[in-house]
Amino acid sequence: MLLRALLKHPARRPTRQVGATWRLERIDLDHVRRYNAAFGFSGDAIALTFLYLLAQRAQLATMLACPIPFRIPGLIHVENRLATHGPVVPDAPLALTTTLQLPPPAPNGALHCVLETRAFDGERLAFSCDSTYLIRRGSRSGRATPPPEPPRGQALGGWTVAHDAGRRYAALSGDCNPIHLWPWSARLMGMRAPIIHGAHTLAKACSLLQASTGRDIAEVWCRFRQPVALDADVILLAGGSEGEFAVMCDGRIAMEGRYS
Repeated sequence: MLLRALLKHPARRPTRQVGATWRLERIDLDHVRRYNAAFGFSGDAIALTFLYLLAQRAQLATMLACPIPFRIPGLIHVENRLATHGPVVPDAPLALTTTLQLPPPAPNGALHCVLETRAFDGERLAFSCDSTYLIRRGSRSGRATPPPEPPRGQALGGWTVAHDAGRRYAALSGDCNPIHLWPWSARLMGMRAPIIHGAHTLAKACSLLQASTGRDIAEVWCRFRQPVALDADVILLAGGSEGEFAVMCDGRIAMEGRYS
């Protein structure tokens, strides 16, 4: 799939919305255990953020199968919403329906794509995942605005992103976007240095949130505001309002979100 993504050329006459449905026969419980061990989730239960791996595979397959006006390598994950709508049964086949939409460009010229995935166990909706990716950066003309105030809240823990975390998460998730792997591959995609996957940061945050509350997270929304470089130190903060959280890196908000 990585090779196909690298070789796929943008469509000349794409539509504003495309979609496809994919079938997953079963969830690999050994994969779940390796994922849980990597992020500190307890037991063999399927963590909410693990479901992103299934949705992302369907989203990538949809982008490969349909005409799209952009290249897949180099996409930057900027926002995500995950929710379970009932039990996710590992042995039950899932039908994952994915729709890709292209909203109009932002006023500054930034271009995004939105991928909405719904996973059905028969007629029942099992989980949903909405992912927004940046295709093209906008212009930075105009007056600069000061950085937002750091959020107030209780520190719940932190971690150091290992220098090879991008490659290890790529092996675990199947997300081999070059911006996460090596310095040279990140530079080929226009990045100064490799950054960790946004879903990696979200998974680490959710594992700490679950450990602090003693309850499983059923729904989470997050916005990735700043990239987190490999070898960086990050801190998780519980927000001032119930269910809010933020991840800080180098004194800036790298990710903010809400969970229930």
